[in-house]
Amino acid sequence: MNPLSDLERLVAAIEHQGANIAPTYQEYMPIAFATANDCGEAGRTFFHRICRLSEKYVYEEADKLYDHALKAGNGRNGLGSVFHWAEIAGVKTDKQLADTFRQYPRENKNPSNLQAPLTPTHAHTYAREDLPPAFPDYPWPPFIKQMIDCGNSIAQRDILLLGVFTVLGGTLNKRVRVLYGQKDMYPCLQTFIVAPPASGKGALTWVRRLAEPIHEEMMARYKDSLKNYREEKNRWDSLGKKRSETLEPEQPPLKMFLIAGDNSGTGILENLIEADGVGLICETEADTVSTAIGADHGHWSDTLRKCHDHERLAFNRRTNHEYRECDESYLSVLLSGTPAQVKPLIPSAENGLFSRQLFYFMPPIDEWMDQFDSEGEDYGLRFATWGTQWKQVLDLINGSVQTIQLRLSEKQKELFNQRFAQLFSHAGYAYGGSMRSAVARIAINTCRILSIVALLRALEKFLPPQQKSFQFSIFHFQFPRSLPRPGDPHREYQGWYRPQAGPAGHRRGFPSRTHAHRASLPPFELRAGLPAYLRGHPCPDLS
Repeated sequence: MNPLSDLERLVAAIEHQGANIAPTYQEYMPIAFATANDCGEAGRTFFHRICRLSEKYVYEEADKLYDHALKAGNGRNGLGSVFHWAEIAGVKTDKQLADTFRQYPRENKNPSNLQAPLTPTHAHTYAREDLPPAFPDYPWPPFIKQMIDCGNSIAQRDILLLGVFTVLGGTLNKRVRVLYGQKDMYPCLQTFIVAPPASGKGALTWVRRLAEPIHEEMMARYKDSLKNYREEKNRWDSLGKKRSETLEPEQPPLKMFLIAGDNSGTGILENLIEADGVGLICETEADTVSTAIGADHGHWSDTLRKCHDHERLAFNRRTNHEYRECDESYLSVLLSGTPAQVKPLIPSAENGLFSRQLFYFMPPIDEWMDQFDSEGEDYGLRFATWGTQWKQVLDLINGSVQTIQLRLSEKQKELFNQRFAQLFSHAGYAYGGSMRSAVARIAINTCRILSIVALLRALEKFLPPQQKSFQFSIFHFQFPRSLPRPGDPHREYQGWYRPQAGPAGHRRGFPSRTHAHRASLPPFELRAGLPAYLRGHPCPDLS
C-alpha cells in the first residue's frame, strides 16, 4: 500500500466528479484525522483539495483543523474513512482502488475518540461579518440588487433577496411559467425566515410594500363594486311587489391580493377562490399565523401543499349550500418567526409541507449596530416607490401578453440535472428520504426563481435604477402576421423583447388589442442562464 499514491487517486476521482464529501463538520473532522493518521504532513494538500469542494470551506479554518489532527490523532482511523465518506457521497472508483482502500483502517465507530478540538472550526462559529452568504456574489438584475443593498448585514441581504423573490413571484403569479416535470410551474414561493428575536428580520416589512399597490387597487375596485351593488340593491328593494319581475343584484366577491395570516384554512380558501387563485400571505410575526394554524391546522397545511403545486381548490359554504372552486392556485407565502414558531406549522419532517418550504435561518446579532446611520432615508418609502413602478410594468405586460414561457437550453438543462443529481444523491446517503424530497422540491423552487430572474433581465432597461423617469410606453412586441389557431400544437410562436424607437426618440408602446384577442396570444419564450451557484459562472444577458 502507498497511502499518498492511493489518496491522490481518490482525490482525483472526487475532483473529477465534483463531489462534496465534506458538507458538514460531521464529515469534515474524521477526514482530517484519517488523512493525518496515514499521511502525516504530506496529506495536508490532499485534505484541502477534498474540502475546498464544500461551500463552507475556509482555508484558514481547515488548516487549523489539520494542525489539530496532526497533534491529537491517535491512529484509530485511517484512509478507509476517507473512502467511506466518498462512497456515501456517490463517488465512483475503479475496483482496484476500492479493494486497496478496504485494506486501510475504517471509520472510527466512536467519533469522540477522535479528540476533536473544543471549539469546532468548520462552519459553526462565525462572527456576524464572517458568516458566508447563502447566495454567493452574483450579478443579480439591478432592480433586485438595489433592494438587497438595503440590508446592513450578510444575513439581512440574504433574507431581502428571498423576500423579494417571494413577493415578486407572487405578483407575477400566472403571467410567467416554466415547464418542469411535465407540468407548468409558476413563480410562487413559500418562504419561512427562522430567526431569534431582534435579529433584523423586520426588514421583510419593506418587501411587503412591493405588493401593496396591487392590493390597494384590488380593494379600490371592490369598494367601487360594493358601492354600485348597494345602490342597485336599494333600487331593487324599492320595487316592492315588482321585485319578483327583476333579478336581485348579486353582491360582488371580495377580491384581495394580500391575505391576512390571522385566518382560518377555510378563510384562506375563500380569499383565494374569490381572487381566481391568486394571493400573498406576508407576515413578519409568525405568532399570528401560529395561532390560526393551532385552531385549524388541517386546512392550513392542506391548502399550502395544494397551492405549492398549483392544484385545484374548492369548498362548500354550509350556510347557503354554495359550491366554490378555482382550477389552479397561485398562492405565495412569506413568513418569519422564531424557531419555536416553526413547529405549529410543520410538526415534523415527514409532513409534506416541510419539503415545499424555503427555510432560511438567521443568526442572532452579536454586536450593537448604529441605528442612526441611515442617511436620513425611509427604506419603507423607497420600497413603496419601487412597488408602484413594478406595478406599472405588470400592468403593461398583463395588458398585452397572456403568458410568458421560460425555456432553458439543452446545455443549461444538463448542468441543472448534474448539480441536482449530486445534491439528491448526497442528501439521501447522509440524511435519508426526507431530505431527498426536500432537494426535489428545491429544484422546483430554483426553476421558479430562474423565471423571475429571466423576466427581470428582459426588463432590465425599463426598471429602476436604469429608468430614471418612468414612462408607460417602454417596449414593442413583434407579432406574426397570422397568429396560431388556439389549440393548434403544430404552430407555436416564440416571441422576443425588442425595444423600438418611435417618433422623437420615444419608445413605442404595446400594440392596442382587444381582450378577446389577447386571450389567444401564444406564450413568449425567454432564454436565461442558471444562477452562479448552479453553473459556476455568471449567466449571459438575455436576447
